[in-house]
Amino acid sequence: MNKMNDQFVVPARLKSTSMVMILVGVVSLVCGIAFLLMGNHTDADRTRFWTVLLHDAVFFSFVTGASIFIQAAVTLAQGSWIVAYKRVPESIGANFWIFGTITLIVSLCIIFGFRDHSGNNPIYPWVTPGNDAVLLGKKAFLNPGMFVGFSVVTVGLWAFFGYKFRAMSIAQQSAGKNDTKIYWKVFRLSGLFLIVYGLSQMSTIPWFWVMSTQAHWFSTLFSWYNFASAFVSGMSLIMLWVIYLKNQGNLVLVTKEHMHDLGKFMFAFSIFWTYLWFAQYMLIWYANIPDETVYFKLRQQGPYSVLFYADFIINFIMPILILMARPSKRNYFTVTFMAMVIIFGHWLDFYQMIMPGPLGANWQINWYEIGVFIGFVGILIAAVARTLAKASLIPANNLLLKETTVLVS
Repeated sequence: MNKMNDQFVVPARLKSTSMVMILVGVVSLVCGIAFLLMGNHTDADRTRFWTVLLHDAVFFSFVTGASIFIQAAVTLAQGSWIVAYKRVPESIGANFWIFGTITLIVSLCIIFGFRDHSGNNPIYPWVTPGNDAVLLGKKAFLNPGMFVGFSVVTVGLWAFFGYKFRAMSIAQQSAGKNDTKIYWKVFRLSGLFLIVYGLSQMSTIPWFWVMSTQAHWFSTLFSWYNFASAFVSGMSLIMLWVIYLKNQGNLVLVTKEHMHDLGKFMFAFSIFWTYLWFAQYMLIWYANIPDETVYFKLRQQGPYSVLFYADFIINFIMPILILMARPSKRNYFTVTFMAMVIIFGHWLDFYQMIMPGPLGANWQINWYEIGVFIGFVGILIAAVARTLAKASLIPANNLLLKETTVLVS
């Protein structure tokens, strides 16, 4: 095979699998709507319907957004290790707009259209603060105008950078030999994106989308905790696509050394996530202030205790036991299994971040939760596969391509 003409053709089986998964998601959504229209539902049922959509939309937005961050960070570091499979994070990040748009639609429907029978908004309680002194005290920041403004700007900018990074990478293929104009333009845009990312993912957006579902409580580590969860999930998603493409005979430049590097990121950022998890938990536990401990009391000692401990086991114990050894990070089956485990584990992590505030003890993971999740996975597979097929998987003319081929055995 010509190494400079590594073209991916979407297999019929992958197309049909993604379509079936999307159909499962659509059927689950339609059945959920039908159940609500039947009239014999409770406020908890309606809250569950919207919160599940919010949970999946936010999770997949952050995970696909992590691929944009990875591209920008590696570009600024002038790293060549990612060039062999650069098209994978590019294709994931270029489709952020899909999940970002879904998040906007769902969250705006919740803010402006969803109320329980008492006229309150159980998902974002700051929308209907009533006489709540704490919520009224946060009204200067937690209000619909600020939410919409920050959300629209963030989704718009992330979608722009996700599209732009891929478009400029493909444009580099047609540039003159050793032409550095596009390279340095991407370098400057990467720095600009990291500023945007720092002011959104590292601060405001997790506050609005996730933390404000339990608006009485706050944590200064919360956005970093969200980032760690999204980042390790994003790395795991890249790993899954790289392995899939290798099994299809593509990504001819990728070797076990590249796989080992990805496995190290999965391992390292599972530990980083645990560090932030413990730092947030330990400080709140040690201070034992009721306004802060209410968050963990509901999750650790309340109806979510099973998820609380499962979250820790799946996202820390399993990666440290399985991925620590060097051979495990070079074994295709092991890293594939752990990538799927990590993604599901952090989906559960976001579940226990979002659900307890709106639902209280009325939580469940049933056909609706699983069906909607499967639908989102189907959308992701179909969108990324379609994008991957539009250009060669080898970023020809990339200035660091020669350096990355040093790892080819």
